[in-house]
Amino acid sequence: MAPHELAYCTPVTGQLYQHRHGARRQCVAMHFKRPVEWGETRLTVYPAGHVFGSAMLLAETRGRRMLYTGDFKLGPSATAETCELPKADTLVMESTWGDPRFRLPAREYVVAELLERVYKALAYNRTPVIHAYVLGKAQEVTKILTSAGVPVLQHPLTYAVSKIYQEHGCDLGDFQLYPGRPLPGHAVIVPPRQQKGYHIGGLTRTTTLAVTGWAIDAWGSRRWGVDHVLPLSDHADFDQLLEAIDQVDPEIVYCTHGPPTFVKHVRARGRRAVVLGEKEQLTLF
Repeated sequence: MAPHELAYCTPVTGQLYQHRHGARRQCVAMHFKRPVEWGETRLTVYPAGHVFGSAMLLAETRGRRMLYTGDFKLGPSATAETCELPKADTLVMESTWGDPRFRLPAREYVVAELLERVYKALAYNRTPVIHAYVLGKAQEVTKILTSAGVPVLQHPLTYAVSKIYQEHGCDLGDFQLYPGRPLPGHAVIVPPRQQKGYHIGGLTRTTTLAVTGWAIDAWGSRRWGVDHVLPLSDHADFDQLLEAIDQVDPEIVYCTHGPPTFVKHVRARGRRAVVLGEKEQLTLF
């Protein structure tokens, strides 16, 4: 999120944006599947399935349709709206997991392992501490745990975002601000170790976990510095990326935020595909 002069976004994204960059930042609210006229262009946002309120943008002008996905994920989520992919002539898509090795295990297996490790830690009178991104992943994990009967204590940075989720109707269950010490039977959710200010005091006997799609790589646990890393991702994996292209059925695909080699896999399926880097973006306009 950059400090723009004006932002068009969903209501929850607008409040999260102002939370990060100040309440004076001007926003124009866009609601899912309600078109907005912008000059000669019609703009419509669709649920992206990435985090609560995340959207992809459909731009229509002169009989042509372009879909810009931003970050997205197909499949279920505990907190994000279900992704919807409209048809488009041009598709500009993120391709974070655009390598065949990024085929993530089924969500239900990852959730089951998360709960098993949390229950086991609590059974041994240890505090399960889950490292998760402050926006999105932390709320997803909170809802998973509270729905399974495990109350959650949150780091102040995470708690501030969770309150915004609650205000916009995304109920996260039994969670509260970390009171400075662990409480029996509670899990604790904190930011990743790489984030400044992640540390909170009072934690001694802990089992530490991290939830990230990067867990699919062998170096995941070493990078995150925790006991266990679980591949719970908010991004479409390799197969979902290809599935999304088939659903949109575009004439051309521009791929960004992922391995450049992803375009080869798209072309092998008989579609035009281009890597959209900084140089290519500058030549388009």
